[in-house]
Amino acid sequence: MRRASRGSPAPIPWHSPDRTRARERPREGGKMGPLEGVRVLELAGMGPVPFCGMLLGDMGADVLRVDRITPVERGVGAEDAQDLRGRNKRSAGIDLKSSAGRATLLELVAQADILIEGYRPGVMERLGLGPDTCLARNPKLVYGRATGWGQDGPLAQAAGHDINYIALTGALAMIGPAGGAPVPPLNLVGDYGGGALYLAFGTVCALHHARSGGGGQVVDAAMIDGVSSLLTVFRGFLQNDRLHEGRGQNALDGGAPWYCTYETRDGGWMAVGALEQRFYIPFVTGLGLDPAALPSREDRANWGELRSLFAARFRKRSRAEWELVFAGSDACVSPVLSLAEASRHPQSTARAAFTWLDGAEHPRPAPRFSQTPATVRQAPARAGADTQVALSDWGIDATQIRDGLAAGYLGEG
Repeated sequence: MRRASRGSPAPIPWHSPDRTRARERPREGGKMGPLEGVRVLELAGMGPVPFCGMLLGDMGADVLRVDRITPVERGVGAEDAQDLRGRNKRSAGIDLKSSAGRATLLELVAQADILIEGYRPGVMERLGLGPDTCLARNPKLVYGRATGWGQDGPLAQAAGHDINYIALTGALAMIGPAGGAPVPPLNLVGDYGGGALYLAFGTVCALHHARSGGGGQVVDAAMIDGVSSLLTVFRGFLQNDRLHEGRGQNALDGGAPWYCTYETRDGGWMAVGALEQRFYIPFVTGLGLDPAALPSREDRANWGELRSLFAARFRKRSRAEWELVFAGSDACVSPVLSLAEASRHPQSTARAAFTWLDGAEHPRPAPRFSQTPATVRQAPARAGADTQVALSDWGIDATQIRDGLAAGYLGEG
């Protein structure tokens, strides 16, 4: 395969086995981002909280993750060293079920700008660490709470996962093939899109308010609220009769034959996004079809025939051959890459979109800043690995740290 430009083939295909791993880059130490100087307490948990903590840490915040002394079930994921969400953080082991551990956390709260937690409603209050207690200790604190269902309502105490939250918002019903079952889009929509991103956005907004002369406050980041917000455009379509009920019936859900995927001769896939007419023309031309001879794409009754025509064409060539056909055109046609392939694509390598640190490949922080670049500075933190150093940096007395380790309410990884 060649780079997406006319002429000048690359000497080695970008997806060649000889390029199965990008060259390891040096550490990006010493650089901080736009949140440098912001202190964040992350109470270890699952779902959106660790990802939100990573986002804030990527932007330069000093993120201290508070881990339990005894290991707990972490759900789907990996050990600390492989969980990339643990990057750009430190970890301290604190037993929050002990009075001394809770007192230590409140000392950290007094120094924090933001606290983020993802427990069920009422858990922090029962520990004596709820918003009222923490804001009394630090009136400028931003107290971020991430849950699936929110802090109130009939489901507030119910268990759930990403698939449940996107099911009740209507998002899941819109994802999947026509006539087929709804398909969960990994846990990107609920946990990370509607959860972590809205929690990060909300806490930074509240921090701006606090630093502009206002007080601290609670940020209630419910995933069902975030996902509903993400669906704003489609809810508008629904109310204006521009959205057809049912999966695979609309322009953006795979229903339109010019906005979907097609299998190639070698079992690969190509993604087509030729929504506008100015992109549709080079798309069908690239397939070797005459646009004037095709049924009108404006008539939904023709969608099935067009899909069959396009599918038959794509099956005639390999994915690599179709990439060459559409290279340099405005047809909006791209190969469907695996995760491993994605980091080696010429566009990713040109932008240095991935970096290596301690043997692990990381997506670089996003978005990018011209004056305060965000970087991957630290490898994922192991639970309790930084207890002594981090607590000392946050103002906890050295004698108290030693006593806490001896008494067992502080722990080291």
